[in-house]
Amino acid sequence: MSNVAIVTGGTRGIGAAIAKALKAAGYTVAATYAGNTEKAEAFKAETGIHVYKWDVSDAEACREGVAQVTSELGAVEVLVNNAGITRDGWFHKMDYEQWSAVIRTNLDSMFTMSRPVIDGMRERNHGRIINISSINGQKGQLGQTNYSAAKAGVIGFTKALASETARKGITVNAICPGYVDTDMVAAVPEKVLEGIISGIPVGRLGKPEEIAAAVVYLASKEAAFMTGAVMTVNGGQYFANG
Repeated sequence: MSNVAIVTGGTRGIGAAIAKALKAAGYTVAATYAGNTEKAEAFKAETGIHVYKWDVSDAEACREGVAQVTSELGAVEVLVNNAGITRDGWFHKMDYEQWSAVIRTNLDSMFTMSRPVIDGMRERNHGRIINISSINGQKGQLGQTNYSAAKAGVIGFTKALASETARKGITVNAICPGYVDTDMVAAVPEKVLEGIISGIPVGRLGKPEEIAAAVVYLASKEAAFMTGAVMTVNGGQYFANG
């Protein structure tokens, strides 16, 4: 196997932690990003991880990007669909672009990124696709109808694709993080954040490294019998049946 892993949105926050953890586990990692080239290059210089710029909502850009990674690094064994955005707002005030931008980046990317790698995984009878959903895709969240809908869709996509690919040695699993200490969460007003933390039984935010550890496990050979699963990593804030 080529031991190549792609992590979308892999230069910041949870994605950066995932990329670093996979590299530490022995993978050759390609971390994608959409916007800030300066920060991505700084991440590359700090970690030695390969970085690639493309928009995960653009099917052709994803096809070309995966082809470039394959040409330069080798066949993709692990895909972590992590890239995501928020455009929060009350639904009665939300416009179509706020809705569509989140659906394209957070849900359409399940297709645009997985489709270019799935044929190769099927040919090799091996692959790992790990999709980062959210606690809010499980329980919903006011002000996030767009985000919650997209992340719930990720769970449905995961289960359906897992059923299709299991006999080809490809596992497809989802992780639903709770509130994790990232720049996105840090932007939440302090009083709101205090209320969120008070509702987490373990009494703190999660760490990006804790999500990354779950990804490393799902990418490993030890997780070969685990597919179609939805892992909740949320400090006990929400318990789901699947």
